[in-house]
Amino acid sequence: MSKKVLIVDDSAYMRALIEEMLKSNGYQIIGTAENGEKAIDLALELKPDYITLDNILPDMVGLDIIKILKQDEKINSKILMISAVGQDSIINEALELGAEGYLVKPFNSDKLLLSINQL
Repeated sequence: MSKKVLIVDDSAYMRALIEEMLKSNGYQIIGTAENGEKAIDLALELKPDYITLDNILPDMVGLDIIKILKQDEKINSKILMISAVGQDSIINEALELGAEGYLVKPFNSDKLLLSINQL
């Protein structure tokens, strides 16, 4: 059974890029979101196996989304934070809040697959 993924990024280009990289490697994309509110709604509704999560979104930051999703015991999604923000403090905070991985943009398909497979 293919793993179900929710892609969250405010950039349509990044959403399409991540979707293509994952689909071509057997992952099933069950939803995409361009902001935090939609991301939370879709995560609760679709219960994906994995969520790729940008940190800087128009309405909230990814760190807050992690906090919200990790408080809901009905959600068992593994979260891979994907962000251009690569400061150690942000990465450490994301991991402490419950993200299972962190990938810094820009990245290639190999790095994305390695990161998501490690979840």
